[in-house]
Amino acid sequence: MDRLNRRGRENRAALFDVDGTLADTNHLHVVCWWEALRQAGHHVSMHAIHRAIGLPGEDLLAHLLGDGRERDTDGDEALGAAHDTLYGTYFDRLPRIDAADELLRALGGRGWRVVLVTSAGSEELDALRRAVDADDVITATASSDDVDEGKPAPDPVHHALDLADAPAHASVFVGDTVWDMQAAARAGVAGVGLLCGGIPRRDLEEAGARAVYRDPADLLGRLDRSPFA
Repeated sequence: MDRLNRRGRENRAALFDVDGTLADTNHLHVVCWWEALRQAGHHVSMHAIHRAIGLPGEDLLAHLLGDGRERDTDGDEALGAAHDTLYGTYFDRLPRIDAADELLRALGGRGWRVVLVTSAGSEELDALRRAVDADDVITATASSDDVDEGKPAPDPVHHALDLADAPAHASVFVGDTVWDMQAAARAGVAGVGLLCGGIPRRDLEEAGARAVYRDPADLLGRLDRSPFA
């Protein structure tokens, strides 16, 4: 595949997770999953749920409750629907993380192809994009629905690279969870971790992050000394 831009240089992809990375929504997901699980008779700590955020819903439930070999999964669809209904009540007020839009526009202005990599469904993604408010520089969106396996498998990252028409070695993936960093590493993409999703620096580094920043504003302020340099 020809992955050169009009200047004869390789296309570069700036891949971004959304929840916890560009939108301050991780703890909303925690509360909604906790309530959905509680209503179904499952008592799972919010701390455990927080560490599972970033996985697709089916994988999150398997991570928290056990897979099909350990339990009856017939109720998983109802659990996912309950979470989605609860989370949907926040769609009109999802908060953007400070400077997330400025970071995307700065990278777009430098010639990076910005692609969102998310497990959000279409309605949720629409709400997230409204919150981030940077559609003018977003090239494409890669969803876990488009691939066989979601993060931490590399499939969503590979799909995002295809959408950006960019090679792995010329791309960077920014996320806030260990699942993001593992997916980036498995796809051969430089992983950049952000602490604003609530996961400790050490965990992100052990999962493969090449650099870690507090939040989008911190990364933006140090862009010239980051993996995007």
